[in-house]
Amino acid sequence: MHLFLPGMRDLSADRIPPQALELAERFRAAGFGLWLVGGWVRDTLLDRSSDADLDFATDARPDETLRILKRWGNSAPWTAGMEFGTIGVEKGEFRVEVTTFRSEVYEPGSRNPRVEFGDSLETDLSRRDFTVNTMAIALPDIALIDPFNGISDLVARRLRTPLAPKISFSDDPLRMLRAFRFASTLEFQIDDEVLQAVREMHDRLAIVSKERIRDEFTKLMMGPAVSKALEMVTDAGLAGEFLPELPGLKLEQDPIHRHKDVFHHTLAVLDNAISGEKEGPDLTLRLAALLHDIGKPRTREITPKGVTFHHHEVVGAQMTEVRMKELRFPTKLIEDVKTLVYLHLRFHTFRLGWTDRAVRRYVRDAGRMLNTLNALVRSDCTTRNPRKAAQLDKRMDDLEEWIVELGSREELKRLRPALDGNEVMAHLGVPPGRIVGDALDFLMEVRLDEGVITPEEAYKRLDDWYAQGSKS
Repeated sequence: MHLFLPGMRDLSADRIPPQALELAERFRAAGFGLWLVGGWVRDTLLDRSSDADLDFATDARPDETLRILKRWGNSAPWTAGMEFGTIGVEKGEFRVEVTTFRSEVYEPGSRNPRVEFGDSLETDLSRRDFTVNTMAIALPDIALIDPFNGISDLVARRLRTPLAPKISFSDDPLRMLRAFRFASTLEFQIDDEVLQAVREMHDRLAIVSKERIRDEFTKLMMGPAVSKALEMVTDAGLAGEFLPELPGLKLEQDPIHRHKDVFHHTLAVLDNAISGEKEGPDLTLRLAALLHDIGKPRTREITPKGVTFHHHEVVGAQMTEVRMKELRFPTKLIEDVKTLVYLHLRFHTFRLGWTDRAVRRYVRDAGRMLNTLNALVRSDCTTRNPRKAAQLDKRMDDLEEWIVELGSREELKRLRPALDGNEVMAHLGVPPGRIVGDALDFLMEVRLDEGVITPEEAYKRLDDWYAQGSKS
């Protein structure tokens, strides 16, 4: 069979993964139908690279699907989603998931949908998020099923819901955030009726689990049109439900000097960060760019000389940790983003020039985030004054050259005291405890201030420090 769609990618049997056709034959032999659905269909029609997942819909009940997949997959089926009708298995390079026709409805106050199994493909498709995801390919015959005119919306790059938006978002409120995710990742336009429903229903997002919101938000952040999507999600009122710090950046302008709007400055910094990425999307950098100024509303003061945001990087780092924990981000990512927010102004504290001491501390405090921090600092320059922008670039170039030059003389990436704990204990004749930690802190300060010293000099400094009252 051969399927051709004007303006879209040509689909024929050789474009359908052989695993999909093979599995469809097995379902047919068992007396059931199988339809390829979801993102693979959408992305393939767009001639866009897709991930390795293959999603299928079937009229078989979960226990029947399990029997078929047990005899077919390269791995034991996973059944964590069986109560929701989904059975998964690995086959070749693909992760395959097969789901029984269903509808999902959230009960009032519930964080998880109630699932009901059905026998109608069209009903199943009607309960999906957007029309561009309601197309199905019947297998093994390769016939397109498109009851909600998803093809037209795909060609128009438009996001509409198959049912009325309020019905769709009542079924699963996370779809409101997913609309903006697709606006970011696929650069689709969101239908006005969909946006209006989000404005009226955004508080329904509160019943969705933090983990699901985090995953959807993460996908949004990794798209090519992040800033546009974030502006829309904020204007629609939805950002306030999971990231209230974002609309909080929409400060009134400084009445004296017309200080630039923090919200749009943040989006400009994010755009700069994305344009400077050299190895693909960097979630850590993007989150840091988005959150680097969230402490400004809490620290904002209007003085006779204009607006100030003293210590907003300190407050912002604390707020970043709280918000990212609330959204259940991994601990390592939280620490990395928090570090970047805390240090994003450090570069600007050395306007009169850097010293070896300052460079060592900058490198030590940034740690593994050094290159990302430098990228964030460069991105934070949103001035329209070419001279000022060139000056900042030159200063950052000088700093990076200084780091390289100093690193050639010292092990900057492995900054540590001249002595270790065992050497301190043996020399001072003290047991493990606070005094050893204090001694190592003192020796680290010497290392940061003066660079590498010999062990002999380190022992002399240690004796002097100990003699000056550290026995207490």
